Amino acid sequence: QAPIKATCEDISCKTGFPEDVHSAVVSRIVHGGQPLLNVRFRSCDGNKKIHFGSSEPEDFRVGEDGVVYAERSFQLSAEPTEFVVSAQDKETQEEWQMRVKLTPEPAFAGTSEKVNQRKIEDIVFPWQQYKHSSPLKRQKRDWVIPPINLPENSRGPFPQELVRIRSDRDKSLSLRYSVTGPGADQPPTGIFIINPISGQLSVTKPLDREQIASFHLRAHAVDVNGNQVENPIDIVINVIDMNDNRPEFLHQVWNGTVPEGSKPGTYVMTVTAIDADDPNAQNGMLRYRILSQAPSSPSPNMFTINNETGDIITVAAGLDREKVQQYTLIIQATDMEGNPTYGLSNTATAVITVTDVNDNPPEFTAMTFYGEVPENRVDVIVANLTVTDKDQPHTPAWNAMYRMTGGDPTGRFTILTDPNSNDGLVTVVKPIDFEANRMFILTVAAENQVPLAKGIQHPPQSTATVSITVIDVNESPYFVPNPKLVRQEEGLLAGSMLTTFTAQDPDRYMQQTSLRYSKLSDPANWLKIDPVNGQITTTAVLDRESIYVQNNMYNATFLASDNGIPPMSGTGTLQIYLLDINDNAPQVNPKEATTCETLQPNAINITAVDPDIDPNAGPFAFELPDMPASIKRNWTIVRISGDHAQLSLRIRFLEAGIYDVPIVITDSGNPHASSTSVLKVKVCQCDINGDCTDVDRIVGAGLGTGAIIAILLCIIILLILVLMFVVWMKRRDKERQAKQLLIDPEDDVRDNILKYDEEGGGEEDQDYDLSQLQQPDTVEPDAIKPVGIRRLDERPIHAEPQYPVRSAAPHPGDIGDFINEGLKAADNDPTAPPYDSLLVFDYEGSGSTAGSLSSLNSSSSGGEQDYDYLNDWGPRFKKLADMYGGGDD
Repeated sequence: QAPIKATCEDISCKTGFPEDVHSAVVSRIVHGGQPLLNVRFRSCDGNKKIHFGSSEPEDFRVGEDGVVYAERSFQLSAEPTEFVVSAQDKETQEEWQMRVKLTPEPAFAGTSEKVNQRKIEDIVFPWQQYKHSSPLKRQKRDWVIPPINLPENSRGPFPQELVRIRSDRDKSLSLRYSVTGPGADQPPTGIFIINPISGQLSVTKPLDREQIASFHLRAHAVDVNGNQVENPIDIVINVIDMNDNRPEFLHQVWNGTVPEGSKPGTYVMTVTAIDADDPNAQNGMLRYRILSQAPSSPSPNMFTINNETGDIITVAAGLDREKVQQYTLIIQATDMEGNPTYGLSNTATAVITVTDVNDNPPEFTAMTFYGEVPENRVDVIVANLTVTDKDQPHTPAWNAMYRMTGGDPTGRFTILTDPNSNDGLVTVVKPIDFEANRMFILTVAAENQVPLAKGIQHPPQSTATVSITVIDVNESPYFVPNPKLVRQEEGLLAGSMLTTFTAQDPDRYMQQTSLRYSKLSDPANWLKIDPVNGQITTTAVLDRESIYVQNNMYNATFLASDNGIPPMSGTGTLQIYLLDINDNAPQVNPKEATTCETLQPNAINITAVDPDIDPNAGPFAFELPDMPASIKRNWTIVRISGDHAQLSLRIRFLEAGIYDVPIVITDSGNPHASSTSVLKVKVCQCDINGDCTDVDRIVGAGLGTGAIIAILLCIIILLILVLMFVVWMKRRDKERQAKQLLIDPEDDVRDNILKYDEEGGGEEDQDYDLSQLQQPDTVEPDAIKPVGIRRLDERPIHAEPQYPVRSAAPHPGDIGDFINEGLKAADNDPTAPPYDSLLVFDYEGSGSTAGSLSSLNSSSSGGEQDYDYLNDWGPRFKKLADMYGGGDD
């Protein structure tokens, strides 16, 4: 179809729209971005800058070139659609308006035949008209072709002609026409073709709107040389939708929930279906409805569906999960706005689950429950409470909670819930005494974890009573009080009655004999208890200073037993708080001390020790006895505190030695207790620092005579061992030298298997026959060996070996003679050490390398000193008195 060309024959020019109302026929289905028409605006001044606008900007947009486009896709109604197009001068703000009326084309206009017959009206907008300064000149305008509507799924025949493109210059020139764009020379290629000579545009196959809803092509006109003679024009081909797709649900099965007891109008769920056809046309407009409901109780129409949105809501009351837990709905979606004749349909399933609410309270299966429990037992289940609840199991609306409303003021019971069976377990949490309570009547109420639904009340069956019987058992006796405290002075004699410690038997309703008592723990074995009356007497003197008394407290444990079935027993503790008496005299500490011969420094600090406690202990009084007179003549004592005193020399010089100084110490008890303690003082020579310098400081350090003798004996034994070791080493060297002379080391096979350097060893220990060492041609007769001469340490196990008789002529290799002579010399030598050895090969010479033991004899540095006073020191110093006391011995 050739564009409509407009000319202006008038010489006069008036700026503005050429008409006030413009009518145009367009397709019923309008797509977003589709050009609809071209408005004509006359501008006498070609330099004006005009801006176009629309009164319905959400539906229509006017471009700068005057082409009106659809802003969105919609369907025109049967009545004409009107809107206003405005033009405004950007410089002068002058504005012009024109009303546009769009009329939808008839329904049959979709076919290709009618397209060719339909008149497409073109509104031409000449941008440049005549200018006053130039002669009349016709201006060329661009081509504008309204959209071509082509129904999908056309049956042909193909190729099917759509429109003819022509230029008015084809009368004078030979032109060639072509189209470009998707569907022509771009993928998908070959759908649209054009006759290059006639300009006939055709479609080659059926179109599918669901794949491509619109094609945008450009038509070109060139001469035989390929020069463009016309500006390219845009061709829009809209694919008209046909109802060729059924609705499809997004899910075949839809799941929803609704609480039981919901009121009519309660939203349940939304089902959704989609249609591939145009949703803005009837082909894609869906409507929903419910085909069936199962089950149909309590009403066959419990639900309804919004036919446009797919929302399912309740329309009837009576939803009860305990009667119907689930509903199944068959939902149908139909296009063509639900037209049952022309519309296409599809179905899906909606499964609606009725959820539980707490509309059923728990109810006890019995009005009274019974149980029993032994006394003094805890954590024991005594009764099992069973309930029924019609709500969904194992939900908060079904789970039961139990509480006691009466009968247990002391809180001895609790009720736990079994999570599996929902039963109530009555449990004892505090011991029950049969003698105090023989039976309990509990009132119990059952509730759910969540409150009941509004309007539901608890029935009488939600409350029950529990009767619990307490069983009497044999209980252990108990002492009163326990522990029992007794205050008693120490020194209580054996056989004295101390106290009575008895127990009580809580079993007042059992036939039992009296209790029997026995002793369970008595660390010092001071007490005994009468088995019948529990009277406790002493078996020894109570002593507060005993090691079994801690912080003046002595603990003893006793046992009380009954003759029940089974027999039971209980223990009690008797605590004896021992009061101190002055039964211990103070003693001096330490027992030994050291001081110097001179007056300065010579102070000795002493401390009084008393096992008693205040007031039978310190402060103490210290003094020296009158006898012997030498004590006060040589010594003086001064108290420096309640428990301490200093002993010092009274004279300027006291000869070194050991002195016994008696000290009288008296405590502060009433009556007083005193004792004479002997302090052994060692007087020694001191240096300027007051430290002892003589050898006898060992005695002053606290060593007695026995310790000194033991030390001396150890020194002597050590010297003897050193001496013996030296002698043994010399003999060993001689043995080694003799062996080297007698036997060639290369021929001596014994050295390969025997060790000769063992202490106390030698060849005699190996039981070798010495005759093998002699030459084979000489034998020593038995008469040569002396008879009766034997060393004390010689082994008497075997008989004397019979050596061969020696040759009459002396022979330098007669080794046997040499050995026998050495053996005889060793046996007859009284000074030889008692070594178990056969070899004494050489003369050791006179004298000895070891020092004389006489060096160990005691010596006295004071040879002229008189030691007779040692006889007065008692039997411990008798040895020293014999050694230093003088005499010819």
